[in-house]
Amino acid sequence: MKRREFLTMAAAAGASISMPRVFAAPQMSGGISSQVDAGATGREPARKLLILIELKGGNDGLNTVIPFTDPQYYALRERIAIPREQVLPLTGRAALHPAMRPLLPLWREGQLAIVQGVGCGQEQASHFRSMQIWDTASSAEVYRRDGWLSRAKGQWAVTHPDVTMASLGSAEAGPFAGAGMSRDEAEIAWSRVDDPDTAPHVDSADTDERQVASTRTFDVGNSPTFRDSIDEVLRSIWLGRTPRLNGAIRLTLDGFDTHSNQPERHAALLAQLADGCAALRAALTQRGHWRDTLILTYSEFGRSARENLHRGTEHGAAAAHFVMGGAVRGGLYGRAPDLSRLDAAGNLPVAVDFRRLYATVLGGFLKLDARAVLQDDVQPLPLLRA
Repeated sequence: MKRREFLTMAAAAGASISMPRVFAAPQMSGGISSQVDAGATGREPARKLLILIELKGGNDGLNTVIPFTDPQYYALRERIAIPREQVLPLTGRAALHPAMRPLLPLWREGQLAIVQGVGCGQEQASHFRSMQIWDTASSAEVYRRDGWLSRAKGQWAVTHPDVTMASLGSAEAGPFAGAGMSRDEAEIAWSRVDDPDTAPHVDSADTDERQVASTRTFDVGNSPTFRDSIDEVLRSIWLGRTPRLNGAIRLTLDGFDTHSNQPERHAALLAQLADGCAALRAALTQRGHWRDTLILTYSEFGRSARENLHRGTEHGAAAAHFVMGGAVRGGLYGRAPDLSRLDAAGNLPVAVDFRRLYATVLGGFLKLDARAVLQDDVQPLPLLRA
């Protein structure tokens, strides 16, 4: 039976979004090629790969980056707190969830930055509105329809006409959404294909590496796993003689809306996230591309500081997010959670405007005019090495 094609192409208005074709594959092990492409470095103009990982549903930052020495954390979460003896300490006060052990090498090597207290400042924690704010990089009082990466693409393409943008795991345009496509065209571009084997797909036996795949978006349901998406990214970047990708890819890991039975569900999701990021890092390091790659997590909001009656959490506000890459200056940034100073709704208040992450990506990493894209004077964070 054919391998299922689950690549979802983010085709947003005004942003020519595509993905390189997949070529005949060399032997793969765990989605990582064992062959080293000696010609991939040193002969190409500077290229950058941004990998966004959407933690869909609202990730619980407190059980991800844990204030394990704060007794208030255990008082607020008697049934769902991570036991102190199980956490993975990063500093004397902060620790990772035990399911995230694969990220420890990045932390030790200074390639993992954790930004605490990040949020979008929306008073009512609606999934739809919060995600709209994150995707458009607007303030909570402003309503936009164009994604922040769609706005960035015009600048980016000036120096790199081959800039590519793609999305795996979601049929939503998200940060790639634009305003130049008619409604009818948008409905066609985002149509659903229930059976991916009946959808147009790449025939790896007969391809031309100068061509790119269709910009149509395909939603293949829940069959592919997050690791499947990671493997597809790795295959699409460099199989055969394909030059490595220059552009942005969004991966979606769904299931973080943990209103009940959070401990088991959250641990499984964080394990997928950590394993996937470790696989990306290993493969990109092997090919010499890790320094030119930046991985950024984002989620619509954090969770409530206090657990609910169902061993879960409610919608919250601020949370921690990860930035990884060979050019990252690792460490803790932002504001550590102060559980004695919750807001009126019982949530951690936002201390870091989420757009500061985007300003860091746009200005520090991609060398674009962040102010022009964000249409505001947003200061970047000192997360990147010179």
